Amino acid sequence: MAKDGTVFLIDDDDAVRDSLGWLLRTRRLLSIPYASADAFWAEAQGWREGPGSPCCALLDLRMPGMSGLALFERLREQPWFTQLPVIFLSGHADVPTAVDAVLRGAFDFCEKPFSDNALVARIERALEQSAEALAQRQRQRDLLLRIAGLTEREQTVMQLVAAGMPNKLVADQLGISVRTVEVHRARIFDKMGVKSVVELVRLQQQD
Repeated sequence: MAKDGTVFLIDDDDAVRDSLGWLLRTRRLLSIPYASADAFWAEAQGWREGPGSPCCALLDLRMPGMSGLALFERLREQPWFTQLPVIFLSGHADVPTAVDAVLRGAFDFCEKPFSDNALVARIERALEQSAEALAQRQRQRDLLLRIAGLTEREQTVMQLVAAGMPNKLVADQLGISVRTVEVHRARIFDKMGVKSVVELVRLQQQD
C-alpha cells in the first residue's frame, strides 16, 4: 500500500524518471512522471484550488523548452503554492541557482548524483509540509463557515470581545444591555465551538 502523498517527477531524461519512479515504488511512494515542465504546467493550470492532496514536485533545473526554474516561478504565483513543495534536482554547476531558488521559496534541492536515502527523506518531509498546508487551508475554510453562521451583531460583538473588551464596555459601545452582550457572547462561543476568549482569539489567528 502506498504512503499518503504523490510525487510529481518532472525531468526530460527518461532514465532519470524511470530510476526515480523505481526508487519511490520501493519506498511505497506514488509518483507521476512528466517529460517536460510544459507538460506539468498544462495540468497544474487546471488546479483551481491546488492539487487537493499531499504532494511535492521533484523538478530538474535544466530542461528543453520551459526550464525548471521558469516553471518554479509560475508555480510561485499560484495561491496554492504552499501545498506543492518543490525539490530541485541540480548538477554541481547549478547548485548556486538551486540555493537561490530555496531562498525564494523552494523546499530544498538535491545535487546529482544524490543519495537515495537523503532524497527520500527530503521527499517525506516535503509531503508532511504539504499535508500541513492542506490542513491549514481546511481550518481556514471551517473558520469562515463558522463566522458566516454568526449574525451581523454577533460578529461585531465577537470582534470587541476578542479585542479584550469587558462586557460592560461592549454594552456601552453598542448601546445595549450587559445581559444582551452576555447572550450574544454565549451564542458566539457555541457557534464558534470555543469555551473562552483565549480559544476564540487563537481560532481567529488561524485565518
